[in-house]
Amino acid sequence: MAAKQGLPTLALRVLEEALGMGLTAARDTAEAVAAEGAYYLEQVTITEASEDDYEYEEIPDDNFSIPEGEEDLAKAIQMVQEQATDTQILEQKTVLPSKQPVPEVIEDFLCNFLIKMGMTRTLDCFQSEWYELIQKGLTELRDLGNVPDVYTQNMLLENENKNLKKDLKHYKQAAELKLHYASYEPTIRVLHEKHHTLLKQKMLTSLERDRAVGQISGLQATLKNMEIGHNYHASEIRVVPNREKENALEGPTQKGLREAREKNKSNTKIKDNTKDSEFPTDMQPNPNLCLYKENICPAKVDYKLNNIFRLHELPVSCIVMHPCKDILISCGEDRLWKVVGLPKGNVLLTGFGHTDWLSDCCFHPSGNKLATSSGDTTVKLWDLSKGNCILTFEGHNHAVWSCTWHSCGDFVASSSLDTTSKIWDVNSERCRCTLYGHVDSVNSIEFFPGSNTLLTGSADKTLSVWDARTGNCEQSLYGHMHSVNDATFTPRGHMVASCDACGVIKLWDFRKLLPIVSIDVGPSPGNEVNFDSSGRVLAQASGNGVIHLLDLKSGQIHKLMGHESEAHTVVFSHDGEYLFSGGSDGTVRTWS
Repeated sequence: MAAKQGLPTLALRVLEEALGMGLTAARDTAEAVAAEGAYYLEQVTITEASEDDYEYEEIPDDNFSIPEGEEDLAKAIQMVQEQATDTQILEQKTVLPSKQPVPEVIEDFLCNFLIKMGMTRTLDCFQSEWYELIQKGLTELRDLGNVPDVYTQNMLLENENKNLKKDLKHYKQAAELKLHYASYEPTIRVLHEKHHTLLKQKMLTSLERDRAVGQISGLQATLKNMEIGHNYHASEIRVVPNREKENALEGPTQKGLREAREKNKSNTKIKDNTKDSEFPTDMQPNPNLCLYKENICPAKVDYKLNNIFRLHELPVSCIVMHPCKDILISCGEDRLWKVVGLPKGNVLLTGFGHTDWLSDCCFHPSGNKLATSSGDTTVKLWDLSKGNCILTFEGHNHAVWSCTWHSCGDFVASSSLDTTSKIWDVNSERCRCTLYGHVDSVNSIEFFPGSNTLLTGSADKTLSVWDARTGNCEQSLYGHMHSVNDATFTPRGHMVASCDACGVIKLWDFRKLLPIVSIDVGPSPGNEVNFDSSGRVLAQASGNGVIHLLDLKSGQIHKLMGHESEAHTVVFSHDGEYLFSGGSDGTVRTWS
């Protein structure tokens, strides 16, 4: 029994020494922490107890055991207490006393003001007199007080205002720089198109070079044969040429070119049987002169939106009126042209055959044929009674922008992005003349009513007058600062109107070939201009969707607002009661 009573006491003491849980150890640890500010754990090895007077017996685990978790529980309690202490310390936020703004005293305010204004001599005088008064005791600082807050606030606001002005100046410079860079975009686009044109020319030049190399090889072979067989007569060489050797020296490119030339020669022989048309020698009467004399009613400018015809899935590029009937034709970038009956807007005929967008169209003077120009580099002639393509003119190297019929009906003229214009003979079905002179895209072309004179407008900012019979440029008109998008004659033919890519409209005296007036309705580009049948009202389709009407007599400009997007084309009815406009949304709008 004595052993049983002594064992727990001894075991507990050993456990306390091992775990450091004894009261004495705990007190010593606390004193050490208080004295040194830190403590550490030391591993203790428990050795076997020395022999003493006690007798030990083995106690089974079932009767006595140290409760598991006692060590973990004590540590957990200690950790919870430490965490609670740390949390209390963190929650006790140190609140620093707010620093009250110290108002500026009168003398400091005045000194700062004089320094800011650069009044150094006045500052020296003020400081001398001020400190002299203070030393003599004539001035009490307490009586003067501080500077009112309003002055300090005004100075702060003034500094902030200066900073804002600096920022505004920087923003304006950035905006001007952005606009400056934006002005290069059209030039970059034109250069990109020129780059593609030059690539095509390079390819054609390579083909010509291959052909020239083939010809040189053939000549060298012929010269070699002549040197070998010099005792043969030259006539024998000419009569019996060595075709096999020539064919053997030809490459695939030269062979294809030779076959194409032979085919072209055969086609030319067939077409040569048809005689070329003759240009009229006399000036034909202008039917619009009679119309102008009869039309004495006031010019109409008060148009209102009447109807909307949805004709194309892509933008409308051109609208023209039939010379005799109440029908119009619209061309779109969906490669289609449509004959539309008025005033209901029902589609009477649809024509298709171009492989790219349509840019322009024009009626034959009789009204039974139609000419269309397209981005596929071709000009097509159509029979309106059947809707069939009867003739295709090919020869331009790039997109064709515009086309026009001669008043005699035997010639069609076209203008292209390749900087040239061409005159096509309808009867002989060939190009009669190519007009060279512009240095950039030729955007519009039109025959002077009843004559052989052509007017072209180009992206090189000029208008040119041509003689269709000779292909010579008779006169160039300068004045536009941007690309000329369209140019047209008045019905009488005495005046020309043109519009450019920045919305500037110019009127020219065609008899004197001098400018009359310039009207700026920009900055949106002017896409097309057209006169009414009287020649007293000019309409312009603008890039912002506005139709501008210019009354030439009063000089007033009226705006028609109705397009939701860009307006591409505009045309008057023959009696001037209606106006039709086409936009980039594929619609044709009727104004009355």
